[in-house]
Amino acid sequence: MADLRPMELGEILDGAFTLYKRHFGLFLRLGIVALWLPIALQVYIQLAGGPVQHLWVALFWYLAQYFAGLFLTAGVIRVISDTYLGREAKLGDALALGAAKIVPLCLVGLGKIILLVLVSAAIGLLVGVSTGLLHGAGILLGIVLACLGAWFFFFVLCGYGVTTQVVVLEELDGAFDSFGRSWELTRGLKGKVFGLYVVTFIITLVPAAAVGAVGGYFTLTNSGVSQVFTVFAALLPIALAPILPCVFTLMYYDLRVRREAFDLQLLGQQLGIV
Repeated sequence: MADLRPMELGEILDGAFTLYKRHFGLFLRLGIVALWLPIALQVYIQLAGGPVQHLWVALFWYLAQYFAGLFLTAGVIRVISDTYLGREAKLGDALALGAAKIVPLCLVGLGKIILLVLVSAAIGLLVGVSTGLLHGAGILLGIVLACLGAWFFFFVLCGYGVTTQVVVLEELDGAFDSFGRSWELTRGLKGKVFGLYVVTFIITLVPAAAVGAVGGYFTLTNSGVSQVFTVFAALLPIALAPILPCVFTLMYYDLRVRREAFDLQLLGQQLGIV
């Protein structure tokens, strides 16, 4: 049984990859169950001419991918929590927790999308108005506002970085209370959350992007090879997607240990298994 303790950024990443390697087979099966629909849609869109020609399918694919990721995250949280509690991690338990939490996860996930879209729109409007009205000086002001807006966007994103973990592991009066809870847990540590976002997204997105680029290269010379790479790039997230929830679940544990002396007994009680 592992101990819950405060961790530095490097320790969180190391612990997450250790858990990922230890449960790779289980995570792979969980990824197949959670992500088969968005993966199938992605392959269809890419082989049928791209998202521009299938705009509504592409929109549905994006939403399916996002909410499937939330379901996957809930399952990964259960696997990691069982590991910390010294229990055997099982696919059925992971899927059951994901199914039990899917409605509040989707509500909170949709709320987060709307919030980030509104923040982005407000930043874009402010930059556009300042640039258009002030002409030459407005361009410089627009650049400054764009930089400040980007900082604010990521500040908000990091503040709500553990809403999924809060929904899965805590009893709340309402699902949207997870926003305030996540903001409080990340208070003063949003830079650490941002660092974890950057490192994890590089690790998970670069391989798929590289495979996709190779597939694009073969588009002009060998369409058959290109299609193989397209399918392979779409399938990679099944193996790589669990890395992000591994990292942010350990981040959530770290935040609670620092704020509230979170321990294994409380973790087991929240999961209803001790």
